[in-house]
Amino acid sequence: MTTARLTEQFVLGNYGRFPISFVRGEGSYLWDEEGRRYLDFVTGIAVCALGHCPEVMKRSLAEQGEKLIHVSNLYQIREQAELAQFVVERMMERSGKVFFCNSGAEANDGLIKLARKRAFDKHGADSGKHVIVTCRQSFHGRTLGGIAATGQDKVKVGFDPLLPGFVHVPFNDVSALKEAVNEHTAAILFEPLQGEGGINPATPGFMAAAAELCETNDALLMFDEVQCGSGRTGDWCGWKTLLQGTGIEVEPDAVSWAKGFGGGFPIGAFWASDDCAGALGPGSHGSTFGGTPLGSAVSLGVLKTIEENDILANVRRQEKRIKEAVSEWNHPLIDSLRGVGLMLGFVINVEALKARPAFLESGKTPSLYVVNAAIEVGMLTVPAGEFVVRWLPRLDVPDAEVDEALGLFKNVLDSLI
Repeated sequence: MTTARLTEQFVLGNYGRFPISFVRGEGSYLWDEEGRRYLDFVTGIAVCALGHCPEVMKRSLAEQGEKLIHVSNLYQIREQAELAQFVVERMMERSGKVFFCNSGAEANDGLIKLARKRAFDKHGADSGKHVIVTCRQSFHGRTLGGIAATGQDKVKVGFDPLLPGFVHVPFNDVSALKEAVNEHTAAILFEPLQGEGGINPATPGFMAAAAELCETNDALLMFDEVQCGSGRTGDWCGWKTLLQGTGIEVEPDAVSWAKGFGGGFPIGAFWASDDCAGALGPGSHGSTFGGTPLGSAVSLGVLKTIEENDILANVRRQEKRIKEAVSEWNHPLIDSLRGVGLMLGFVINVEALKARPAFLESGKTPSLYVVNAAIEVGMLTVPAGEFVVRWLPRLDVPDAEVDEALGLFKNVLDSLI
């Protein structure tokens, strides 16, 4: 029985899947069941930070798998504590505590609980201080808490009643943010660089305003760095990249990670500052598989490899090379290229694409149409909303593979004119 048939018969149909089944991966490449090779600039949607099957992950899995795979969080776990130390000292460079879970959605649910529990402890049950302000076009996961926090109606349909207590404001709209935040606000939560919403960076002014409002209203400033963190922007933390050279300093109270944090192993985390970490004491939150010896060892191996091999510098260098090359194209199908590091979004010129009858007949969104065209030439990309095509290559991607991607993608765009 084919993989497509097996999937159709036995797997829940909640994903819209491309008709490809991969059987092997190495570095930036994947091979399907027919033996065809693809250049992967999706990497599991920013998950495979060091590409497919990197040596550090294979070694960490084998070595830790020989010693200890899982114990309950009822006990102290050395590997977990060492990973937390790396997060605090190297990624955040600021004192605090770390909680481990399995995914970005769980990490963001943890942030929601942290904000509400802290407000409850400090202001009491009758204060009404439980509202969390988030942004439109955001994405914070598929749990009930995550979809309530997400500022996109399409993820909420059919799941009423939603978790109450969320207000959504336009991204980067300081006036709307000021109007929404008041004495009932427990936290402001947003992605410094929106992923699913279209690769939209937060402005320094918006981040500064959010920090000031949180200070004034005794609320937590919380960043969702599930996609844009863990080195994806050329720094450990995406918000630091966006504030570089501005003279603006912003310090969040809590930050979530997942995706590239484990390089492909399922692990998520959030950091909480010393001022609020105590809100989640014993019995208030937990995760059976969060921070296992195996998961922690693999994640730490990935993060240390990124640091020791100066891979963050490669991210910044490749961003510059890609943006310079695309600028020289001056391509009629590309309105702009936005994003930072290796989290980049090609904004499609929809009017130019509409001149192609095959696009109009396809019924596909502009981004999906371009993504499918790229698949035909052996390159994997991913939509970010209806009009943006994302590039999310491995962080250590070499020049030759970036050049290959630029050549393939330009040929695709040329073929669509």
